[in-house]
Amino acid sequence: MAVYKIVEIGAEVLREKAKEVKEVNASILKLLDNMIDTLHAADGVGLAAPQIGVSKRVIVVKVDEVLIELINPIILEKEGQNSAEEGCLSIPNVTGDVIRAAKVRVQGLNRQGQMLDISADRLMARALQHEIDHLEGILFVDVAKKTYRS
Repeated sequence: MAVYKIVEIGAEVLREKAKEVKEVNASILKLLDNMIDTLHAADGVGLAAPQIGVSKRVIVVKVDEVLIELINPIILEKEGQNSAEEGCLSIPNVTGDVIRAAKVRVQGLNRQGQMLDISADRLMARALQHEIDHLEGILFVDVAKKTYRS
């Protein structure tokens, strides 16, 4: 597999609405595999395809040992809210306080093209929201109450 270069803030692709995936095919499976390799190499929690310069609605999230791959994900339900510090692989050395839903229900396709319905809370809920924001061209610094440079 391959490790992609992560694009950083200022790249146009990070501000665009990512394109819907029409078909789960070999190129999408390769994209997922390479995104996972890139996520592990960067020691991150989540990665959206636009972060590697690919305008496709594909995300990977890994919290603890749980890996979620989603194609064309959407948030169906949000519940509660909490504030926590977030960072982003595309915005190095910056963190920020972001209010997000405490729990979410997300739907999307898996690598077999089957619809998944996932309920998540805590860090997994936050990471899913963060990555789905990337697909809309939204960065955490856009929604942060306050940001910090390290």
